[in-house]
Amino acid sequence: MSDLKQLPEVPSIDFFTHAGGILNNPLPFHQKNFNKLGDTFRLNLGFGNSVVFSRDPEFAIYALRNNQKNFRKTEIQTKDLAKYVGHGLLTSEGDEWKFQRKLIQPAFYRKNLYTLLDFMVEAIDKELERIEVDKTIDIFPIFNDLAFKVVVKSLFSDAINSEEIARLQFITEETQKMLVKELRQPYKKWWFTLSGQLKRNLGLSQDARDLLSGIIKRRRDSKQEGKDLLDMLMGLSYEDGSKMNEEQLIDEILILFIAGHETTSNALSFTIQLIGQKDKVQEKLFSEIKDLEEKSLFEVLKESKYTQHVIEESMRLFPPVYFIDRQNIEDDSFKGFEIPKNTTLLFSVHQIHRNAKNWDNPTDFNPDRFAKTRSVTDFYIPFGAGPRKCIGNNFAMYEITLALHQLLKKFKIEEVKPEIEIQPLISLKPKNAFVKFSKR
Repeated sequence: MSDLKQLPEVPSIDFFTHAGGILNNPLPFHQKNFNKLGDTFRLNLGFGNSVVFSRDPEFAIYALRNNQKNFRKTEIQTKDLAKYVGHGLLTSEGDEWKFQRKLIQPAFYRKNLYTLLDFMVEAIDKELERIEVDKTIDIFPIFNDLAFKVVVKSLFSDAINSEEIARLQFITEETQKMLVKELRQPYKKWWFTLSGQLKRNLGLSQDARDLLSGIIKRRRDSKQEGKDLLDMLMGLSYEDGSKMNEEQLIDEILILFIAGHETTSNALSFTIQLIGQKDKVQEKLFSEIKDLEEKSLFEVLKESKYTQHVIEESMRLFPPVYFIDRQNIEDDSFKGFEIPKNTTLLFSVHQIHRNAKNWDNPTDFNPDRFAKTRSVTDFYIPFGAGPRKCIGNNFAMYEITLALHQLLKKFKIEEVKPEIEIQPLISLKPKNAFVKFSKR
């Protein structure tokens, strides 16, 4: 690799100087460096540590799909996140991941997800009752609860009570806040341990596992089928005929809580704000929804073409998963730059989706761009790419589509803030998502 160039580097002093701002929102810091140094650069974190950031879609596809065998997930997921949620599909690697993916994939086939549609709509309608008309409200808390309830309903149908739901939601959100602190302030690791913050959050994770163990036991003892995701997961068999043990089952359920509810609540909040800024988009969307009003839920999902384009464009501008992490197993190179083995790579989905090299007027909200025939596969990756593309992408799209239909059948978006604020945590969350609705 002697003929290869070194990546341009951001010195560690810049990282420590901007540490406070990075904790609150790292995106402006990274964008400044992208604009200054190009599509790929190295950030020196000090103490011999560094991270490579890239907004080059070709590099992302190279690592995620074309040469994916030389790239694994980093300890951000396999260790830092895993200590809170266990080793499910999102946090496992190698043969362990392949083993689980092969087992679980059938539960997320379209035909199986269609059996969950009534559960989804039931949970959606119940949460939408909380919307107050002719009053400016922050829509994110409602959508956050809605998305969590949809996942819970799809997983457990009626096998969980409101207190258990509230406890699981609290634990999920608290442990994620702790993880954000750990990732953005690695130099305070000693304090998180000494102060008891880490121990407290690990205790919360164990509480969640105990709660889920109780739900699973009740289902097994009842010997009744719930026709939900829990039944599907409990019914899956490995090639030797064995089934997932309880610990593995809980790991997968915890991953579903995070991946299933985070993506949807964020995407819905951003989508509603974007629709509210464009009257023509809202009118066209409502026209499609009205035309499909008498159709079955299966037909609604199949024929909601414009709704899908609206969601895709929203997730282009505000991808819930705004960074994808990888680490190369062996020495590698890309476009003449040296990538020594064990380099930590963070691909900025947020920047890839807004790169003017690939998108016309990239900051404009224009759903019609997804109606064009040209492929955007290589620079549109809200669910990742390659073998590890999110297994729940269809679940998320179905849920968001149904939520938009149920919402816009009842309400009209009258007013939104002119500026959409963001709060980058584990996922890209909305901030101050104030919206005003009226009855249709």
